[in-house]
Amino acid sequence: MKKCFCILSFVFLYSYIKAQDSSAFICLNQEGFYPNAPKIAVVVGSVNKPFANNSSSFYVISETSGDTAFQGKLSATRRSLNSSNECRIADFGVFTRKGSYRLAVAGCCRSYPFRIEEKVHHPAAAASLKAFYFQRASMDLDPVYAGKWSRQAGHPDDSVIIHPSAASTRRKTGSIISTPGGWYDAGDYNKYIVNSGITMATLLSAYEDFKSYFDTLHTNIPKPQKPIPDLLNEILYNLRWMLSMQDPDDGGVYNKCTNASFDPMVMPDAARNPRYVVQKGTAATLDLAAVAAQAARVFKLYQTELPGLSDSCVVAAEKAWIWATKHPDQAYDQNAMNRLFDPKIITGGYGDRKFSDEWFWAACELYVSTANEKYKDTISKFLSYPFGLPSWSETGLLGYYCLMRNIGNHILPEMKDTIRRILIRMADDYLKASEETAFLTVMGGRKSDFNWGSNANAANQGILLIQVYNLTRSRKYLDAALGNLDYICGRNATGYCFITGIGSFSTKHPHHRQSVADGVTDPVPGLLAGGPNPGEQDRCHYEFHEPETAYVDSDCAYASNEIAINWNAPLVYLANAVEVLENN
Repeated sequence: MKKCFCILSFVFLYSYIKAQDSSAFICLNQEGFYPNAPKIAVVVGSVNKPFANNSSSFYVISETSGDTAFQGKLSATRRSLNSSNECRIADFGVFTRKGSYRLAVAGCCRSYPFRIEEKVHHPAAAASLKAFYFQRASMDLDPVYAGKWSRQAGHPDDSVIIHPSAASTRRKTGSIISTPGGWYDAGDYNKYIVNSGITMATLLSAYEDFKSYFDTLHTNIPKPQKPIPDLLNEILYNLRWMLSMQDPDDGGVYNKCTNASFDPMVMPDAARNPRYVVQKGTAATLDLAAVAAQAARVFKLYQTELPGLSDSCVVAAEKAWIWATKHPDQAYDQNAMNRLFDPKIITGGYGDRKFSDEWFWAACELYVSTANEKYKDTISKFLSYPFGLPSWSETGLLGYYCLMRNIGNHILPEMKDTIRRILIRMADDYLKASEETAFLTVMGGRKSDFNWGSNANAANQGILLIQVYNLTRSRKYLDAALGNLDYICGRNATGYCFITGIGSFSTKHPHHRQSVADGVTDPVPGLLAGGPNPGEQDRCHYEFHEPETAYVDSDCAYASNEIAINWNAPLVYLANAVEVLENN
């Protein structure tokens, strides 16, 4: 009799919800929730109040039976700091029963379906890593691995031209080198060392921090003759490209392998413009030094499968360091370069003028991998430097992470104390700011969170919080990291899940040449869209312009809807780390 009442109650409630003309909507993690972890949804907009007793109630409804499985009360209205939105919180963390559900609010609306189960984020975690396979240059993507997104190889990059800005005594202007493989950087088909730097560091760090998990994670990608874990298999494909971008004569590293201008929206095999390597720079060279040093540590575990690779990485890293010491402030200034040389290069610059973060990061990785005392002075010089959240132009925190995960491996105790204090203070500042956000997420605690690639901020904040959780074992940091994954998967002011192919309402039209040109309705899966960006630099049509709502799901909108490897990498780390830590 009770079950019948619940079903009848829901039929009435569902009909009532459907009848409302409400501008409100429910946003939540469209993948779902772990049984014993926090569960929060947010009602954005006004809730109608014809039934005073029900206006503040929400209901968790079973998708299979139609029963009301849980009933709770909405919070008081919270005004957003980042838009004109008014929100109310539905907290159902105490509800732990596994299953498929929707959340409904009387006088308002109902949510997309979601699951409560262990390993609930496995699909997003695996897809975010598999996305790198779809970004591979210089190889066919076979239907066995790529499914309906299979394609022919593009950009063999075996006849790349030395641009006049990159000419040297032995590699003269117009001479040809080979630099195949690697990942396409973003929605375009160029390959950039600086952006590969933070991407590779984030993926290598994921393996160092959660080795046992990644040793058994399979994503259906081609296996080498002597198998290694899928994550390392993918990293290796880009590592070999990065190493080919180092001038063997002097150790300097070219900034990028690129067309003179961006390709049109065509498939990779249809893009046949000449390719160039351009000017060497301090940032690119130190990025390679750091990545190669970290890779040497990781691949040392696989000397049977990959003989000589670890040693080659150490040689490349040390050679890059020597070049950088001779050229300590060689900025890549594309505008200045174009005033001097032809052809003009108008693809992404990734020009960086501040190198303290690259020096510190590279010194940390080299010191841990080689134990050479000569790197300690640089570490000490920048140890207390105020580094910000990691990005392609701000890599100092990667050095902190490196030292912390290698404490006891000739790392001095005073380094540990300094770094621990800095990281905990940063995390606590984020937690404090999150208390004031309408969505109760760390992401959005500052308006500055919303910029080009804002979703990478959410993911990188999550990584910082997980690093501090690993230091302290305090659950509040893991919960906050999970909250930022909730943000990416739908608990945000747009209502979108920003990962292609995940959730019921996700990005469908990313600024991504393959997804636009392949004739397949669904975009390449597992890609993280850039996210809200009030800068709107693409000048496309945006319906909303406030910081947390300035997003449009259009391939025109490269300022908010492009994809990029340095955004996907922290998603790989965050989603997989949460899977590990929530299922221990």
